[in-house]
Amino acid sequence: MRARAVGPGLVLGAVLAGVAAGERAGPSPARAPLVLAVVTFGAAIACAGARWGIAGLALCCVAASCAGGAAMSRALDGQIRGPITAAVAQRDDATIEATLTADPDATRFSARAPARVNRVRLDDGTTVPGGDRTVLVDASDAAASRLAVLETGDRVSLRGYFRPLGPFEARWRWRHAVGAFSARDLLGFRSPSSPLLALANGLRARVLAGHRNVPEPQRALLAGFLLGDTSDLPDTVVADFRAAGLSHLVAVSGQNVAFVLALAGPLLRRGPRGVRLLTGVGILVVFAAMTRFEPSVLRAAVMAGCSMVALAVGRPTAGLRALALAVVVLVLADPFLVHSVGFVLSCAASVGIAVLGPVIRARVPGPRSLAEAIGVTLGAQLAVAPVLVAVFDGVPLVAVPANLVVAPFAGPLTVLGLVGGVVGGMAPAPVVGVVASFPAALCASVVLAVARLAATMPLSVGADGFAAGAAVGLLAWGTFAVGRHRRATWRGARTRRPESGLALPPR
Repeated sequence: MRARAVGPGLVLGAVLAGVAAGERAGPSPARAPLVLAVVTFGAAIACAGARWGIAGLALCCVAASCAGGAAMSRALDGQIRGPITAAVAQRDDATIEATLTADPDATRFSARAPARVNRVRLDDGTTVPGGDRTVLVDASDAAASRLAVLETGDRVSLRGYFRPLGPFEARWRWRHAVGAFSARDLLGFRSPSSPLLALANGLRARVLAGHRNVPEPQRALLAGFLLGDTSDLPDTVVADFRAAGLSHLVAVSGQNVAFVLALAGPLLRRGPRGVRLLTGVGILVVFAAMTRFEPSVLRAAVMAGCSMVALAVGRPTAGLRALALAVVVLVLADPFLVHSVGFVLSCAASVGIAVLGPVIRARVPGPRSLAEAIGVTLGAQLAVAPVLVAVFDGVPLVAVPANLVVAPFAGPLTVLGLVGGVVGGMAPAPVVGVVASFPAALCASVVLAVARLAATMPLSVGADGFAAGAAVGLLAWGTFAVGRHRRATWRGARTRRPESGLALPPR
């Protein structure tokens, strides 16, 4: 097997091994591993120029492992060393200037959102730089209602006090939060300073406004399908989707990115190759900003970007190679992604679709479209099952039939929702928005009905029964494959011409 064929996978494995080693080593500046990674990577490039394939690949893996370990150690070091870590430990009262890095998650009496601290003014009059460290803003009372209506990128001025993360807030550590800030008052806010976020917020608001006449919960489901915004979904609907194994539908990923690129197809087919590449990458970046850079959409967008760049330089790549390259880039940029359940599920589903999907499709009799749907659905479900068992202590078996029923409506819902949102948001007459949103709302009603029905079926396997279920599944798979092979052999024997008894010379 050539080094080029397995290279991205080996490099990815080396990066993940380095990240695990860096986490075990703990926080440190990691200067030595970083220097070693640069030197080794330079040697790998020299070997590639000399056509020493195996040696170059080995050196590249060493460089990737060192880079992964250095990235994780430095990321951990940034959480314990910084200008506001002392204020967090001492629970200092302060006024902060910060930028929201995600949309606030609001309830009736509280709101919380991660924010990047730009400047801190302590109550004793001391002013310290924020160092762009992230804190979890926890607002209450009047500050909560004011914070709840803001968006990603908005700049806020808050008065309150720092504190360490609580036991139920530990997961925010893997989103780079060095502590929490309990806000008592929101003193003011300003629009995003980033042109990218300003554009993304405007487009996001336009798409959502196009569906303002759609009733609930269909409107909230459309927001989840199109932009991954599940903040307005009722708890009962969220529970139904989890029980039915359909939660991935409201997590923006590869399918949404593919549909957006398909809608932008006329722009991507015009002009020189470089212009088309920049246009495509620009669309991916804007769409990722619209969906708040969720881990699943980051994986899909970077994977599509890698394929675009490879195609532009005349070395097209797709499937597992593109996935491996995308994960390497993302994990080196943010090693904490390995602790994101959404990111792991997205990567596992992609591997299942690419590896198991074709195998299942080739062995499913019947129409090709049905075999394709079964291959994609079952391949993805089998790949994510170990993660679901480890994290959520169960696998909803009803997910396979539920996804097969929903599949014909999920694609049209996304496309029609995007088109209807843009048309409805730009149209001056409300009736145009109602007509443009009706097809997507109808598809959303069907998806909601399927999720509600599937959630009533108690078909799930817990951690104790997963191994037994996997064994039964493999046995059934083997029985089906052997039976199909025997039927094919028997049919071939019946259709084979009888020998005439004459030995004819070969032509």
